[in-house]
Formats: sequence, C-alpha cells, structure tokens
Amino acid sequence: MRILFTGASSFTGYWFAKELAEQGHQVFATFRSSLGDYDGIRGERVHRLIPLCEPIFGCPFGSSQFLHCLETQRFDVLCHHAAQVENYKSDDFDAIDALVHNTCHIREVISLLKGRRLIITGSITEKGEGKCEEQNHAFSPYGLSKFLTSELIEFECHRQGLPLGKFVIPNPFGPYEEERFTSWLIKNWFRGDKPQVKTPYYTRDNIHVTLLAKAYAHFVTQDPPALFFRLNPSGYISTQEAFTEKFAEKMTAYLQIPCEFSVYPQTEFSEPKVRVNTNPVDAEQFDWDEERAWRKLAEYYRNYYPVGIL
Repeated sequence: MRILFTGASSFTGYWFAKELAEQGHQVFATFRSSLGDYDGIRGERVHRLIPLCEPIFGCPFGSSQFLHCLETQRFDVLCHHAAQVENYKSDDFDAIDALVHNTCHIREVISLLKGRRLIITGSITEKGEGKCEEQNHAFSPYGLSKFLTSELIEFECHRQGLPLGKFVIPNPFGPYEEERFTSWLIKNWFRGDKPQVKTPYYTRDNIHVTLLAKAYAHFVTQDPPALFFRLNPSGYISTQEAFTEKFAEKMTAYLQIPCEFSVYPQTEFSEPKVRVNTNPVDAEQFDWDEERAWRKLAEYYRNYYPVGIL
C-alpha cells in the first residue's frame, strides 16, 4: 500500500510508520518542520525513519504543500497521526488552538481522499473513550482537543462518504520515548535511587509500543468493515502500583540492577480512577514475543542512558 503518514516524529508515530514500512508498505511521512529543526530524542526518531520511508519535510497537515501531495500523488490511505501536543499535560493547554491545527483545511483534505480512506488516532483521555467507573468525560484539555478533533473529522467524513477508522491509544511505553513514567523509573534506578510512585491506585492500560504498532499496522491495512470502524487496543490492565512491580521485575532481571520503589499513599484523584481500553491485543496473532520485547527494552535503556538520550 501507498500510505501518507502524518506525525511520524512522535514516539508512537515513529513505531507505527516503522512497522508499516517493515511490512513492505510504501510510507510517505510528512514532517511539520525541516530536518535540521529536529533534535534530541525526536531527532533520533526522525533520522532512524529516513531510510525506511519517503520523508516530506516542511509539510504541516492541511498546508498548501500537504494538499498538493494529495492532489498530485496516489495514496491508498491517509494516516493522520499528527496532533498539537506541546505542553499536553498542562491545564493551560489550548484545546481550541490544537483543534484548529489538527483539522486545518479538513474539508479539502477529505474531498481529495475520495475513493480512499482515512485513519485517525484517538486518545484514551478523550470523552467517551475507554472503560471507567465514573462519567466518561475528557480528563484533560489535551483529551478535550482530541475529542473535538475526532468529532469534527467524523462529521466531515460522514458528510462526504469517506471511510474512517479510529485507533485509540492507551498508555504505550518503550524505546525512543520522551521522559515519561517508565524512563523516569529507569533514570532513578540507574542512579541507585528509590523512586516513589505518586499515583499507585489509578488503574491504567499500559502496552508495549511494539505490540501496539503491530495492532495499528493491521488496523490500517485491513479492508474497512464499515464506513466507520474503530479499535481500542488493550495491553496490561492494572493499577500503576502493579504495573510498576511488573516493570521493576523485568528490568531487575535484564539489567541486573536493583529496581526498588516506594508507594505514596494516594488520596487525591483528579483523574478517573479507572480508564482502560476494551480490545485486548492478541500477541500470538502478530507473532509478537513478550519476553523479547522486555529484553530489547532493557538493552535500549542500557545503551542509551549513558549517552544522555533518555
């Protein structure tokens, strides 16, 4: 398949584009900025992708260059993974500004896709996504922006009769990720520290990014079962305390260092206590080796931590 892919410089975008390319598909990856603008871990991901895909730099979603690509080249599917994510954890995140960027010229984009299909990625933080115990609201401004983006795109696709697939991302972890929970744990353990888990009682859905990427590639390349189709892939559903125990056990085994942690007696719950996806991913279907994934993750940490990429 010929696939136009946005958002390939992101953590999950890198793995999604990589998996599609390695399965033999021709991936045309658009990047918002020029190559020289990418540095750090994001730059590392971009440089690793260049041999695998056809990069198109300086081509934000909905821009004149982006529309020109759709007009002049034939693609089987558009994977719209790009999103406004700067300061996405902040309460000051501008959901409306993100919506504008995420859906720039969306009507024209969908019109140019006639006869093909569109795949978008959603977030488990959106309103209506995942399973939870409370009312299923967006629990951050970023989650709100993703919900509004999905709603607008679904509306336009329905109006123009374009098949739309939505792939909802839970809590992925793995190599080449920005500093988030698992890499924060690793940094502490390499320093000989004992980190304290601040939100141990949240039940979340963590998943190896390599398994998530295989599920994504299958979702993108399958024949659309309906005009609107979706997948909410699920990995390890547990409390964050239980997930940390599992992560520590695997890293202790493969890194041969102490991986101890403590638990903060959490009493504040500003987010839903439970928010998880609903479609367990079958590792056997994709010939995915769980222990190999843990081992490769430990190797990544061992190789990259000393040079300061983490």
